[in-house]
Amino acid sequence: MSRLSIRGVGRTFPGVNRGAPTVALQPTDLDVADNDFITILGPSGCGKSTLLRIVAGLDEPTQGEVLLDGAPVRGPGAERGMVFQSYTLFPWLTVHRNICFGLREKGLAASQQAEIAARFIAEVGLRGFENHYPKQLSGGMQQRVALARALANDPKILLLDEPFGALDNQTRALMQELLLSIWEQHRKTVLFVTHDVDEAIFMANRCVVFSARPGRIKNELAIDLPTPRHYTVKTTPRFSELKAAVTEDIRAESLKTAQMEH
Repeated sequence: MSRLSIRGVGRTFPGVNRGAPTVALQPTDLDVADNDFITILGPSGCGKSTLLRIVAGLDEPTQGEVLLDGAPVRGPGAERGMVFQSYTLFPWLTVHRNICFGLREKGLAASQQAEIAARFIAEVGLRGFENHYPKQLSGGMQQRVALARALANDPKILLLDEPFGALDNQTRALMQELLLSIWEQHRKTVLFVTHDVDEAIFMANRCVVFSARPGRIKNELAIDLPTPRHYTVKTTPRFSELKAAVTEDIRAESLKTAQMEH
């Protein structure tokens, strides 16, 4: 049985001021196995983030259903950890207390909270910053805290919506490698939305390409690059082949989007 099953999930938003409704996502099927790392790629406005929000329980599908370990998703839950592009830390809490937030909500003892938080602070490279507030951290460091907070709850599946999109190229590359190392260590299941073709190929074992709006899955590629992955894989012929195939798919769909807008 798949860890996550997306069955005929579609989303239509009602029109504004009696206008025509907007079909954001056509009925979509996707099976996600345990320890899959799937990247979702597509032109802007194609429904990638909408699908992720539905899986997270932050939005409801107009049709279809999402099953996690065979049980229907009915709203948010601790078994799904979400990391957004925008920095969603609580500004009034320190790094340590941000990471402990979900653990405290679960009712864990303070000693357990401290032990788990310390472990993930070390894993994401933030030792020495436990008592800093978000405003005292760089963007990359804030995303490390957000990642640690999501992982501390030990979710079955990790959902990431353009988590590195606001970072500079060097920091982004370091965060990609950090997330991959954590994935390999903890054997998590990951759904990762991105606009970046290189990132989509480097991170994934499967890459799902969405069509232009209204979104649907146009193509799915198995990323057969060796693991554990090192950034030098981006210079290999196989990486270039995969990038060319995905880029052609995305270019075709982006052209359709541009034509619709004119």
